[in-house]
Amino acid sequence: MKKFAIKTGLVFASGCLGGLLNSFAVWFLGQKGVPALLGVKITPHWSASWLYPRVVWGGICGALFLLPVLRKSVFGRGLLFSLGPTVVQLFYVFPMVAGKGMLGLGLGDFTPLFVFFYNLVWGLTAAAWLTMADE
Repeated sequence: MKKFAIKTGLVFASGCLGGLLNSFAVWFLGQKGVPALLGVKITPHWSASWLYPRVVWGGICGALFLLPVLRKSVFGRGLLFSLGPTVVQLFYVFPMVAGKGMLGLGLGDFTPLFVFFYNLVWGLTAAAWLTMADE
């Protein structure tokens, strides 16, 4: 039981770090106008109220790393597990919660590409941190 509790805390912390770097990427690229260059309206303002839920949800999504798949491939795990939050964002959050249409296309045609990239940042960060912490 102790081992499971330690592992659960570790995957949550890894997911939180991934959420922090994901948020930084979304904010930084938004400030530099990269999404706008491709017609995507994602330019958040850095604030605690914007950042906090993103970091916490990153930690919750870190539970995906408890699944015993692709343990030898940091890139493979990061890529595979980043698809979970991507699917939720594109098929639930954007259309049902935010009212931005299926795949978030109300924000621009390339929105799915940005969502995939940002969640890949989350997945790779969490996988890399988890791998380093497990050594």
